[in-house]
Amino acid sequence: MTELILLAAAFLAGAMNAVAGGGSFLTLPALIYAGVPPVAANATGTVALLPGYASGVYGYRQDLTPVGALGLPLLSAVSLVGGLAGAGLLLVTPDSVFRGIVPWLLLAATGLFAFGTMLAQRLRSLGLHGNGAMLGTLFAVSVYGGYFNGGLGILLLAQLSLFGMTDLNAMNGLKNLFSAVLTAIAVVAYAAGGAVDWPKALLMTLAAVAGGYVGARLGRKIPKHVLRAGIIAVGLVMSAVFFLK
Repeated sequence: MTELILLAAAFLAGAMNAVAGGGSFLTLPALIYAGVPPVAANATGTVALLPGYASGVYGYRQDLTPVGALGLPLLSAVSLVGGLAGAGLLLVTPDSVFRGIVPWLLLAATGLFAFGTMLAQRLRSLGLHGNGAMLGTLFAVSVYGGYFNGGLGILLLAQLSLFGMTDLNAMNGLKNLFSAVLTAIAVVAYAAGGAVDWPKALLMTLAAVAGGYVGARLGRKIPKHVLRAGIIAVGLVMSAVFFLK
């Protein structure tokens, strides 16, 4: 039964990440339920979802575009450096501390997604714009992603919306690309730090890959308001679960 729960969580998480993010809302509690300590559960779930990010990039390959004058190589490099920094922070965080901040991280990620458009308008009115701001905020989100993968896609979509992006397919393509890059370097750091439960990670990987490709294909057909409502609901439920534990 535990293995079935992990497989189901990985498949649904891969699909969610390919469509809009929030997959770790499912893999993290599933792994903790399976008896994996919180820090190792976060690292293990991240390893399992990495191939799903890659398959999501392939699914949205026709939608990948630069952000203004910023090319994909530069943006990917910023994501990589941020992901490495975040992974290093996770490896020095005690399990008890990480468990305490998880619900707040989940709630913050959900809130940013829910109110991303409103926040983007407010920040633009305050003068947050330009290439420097784009790279700085991408680095900050990538540090978050390397530290705590939960809600990473939601944060990346919110961050991209701050700089005028409105095409959800193009945003999903970039979100999957950045997620794959920063997660790949974070996985290297997790493995070097001995934080990965490899048997469970490998078990979940195939399901996450299948979910990532299916999600990328179906994501184009789901009405945007339905998609947003579903992701917000998952984020709120998982936040409540961790607050109550």
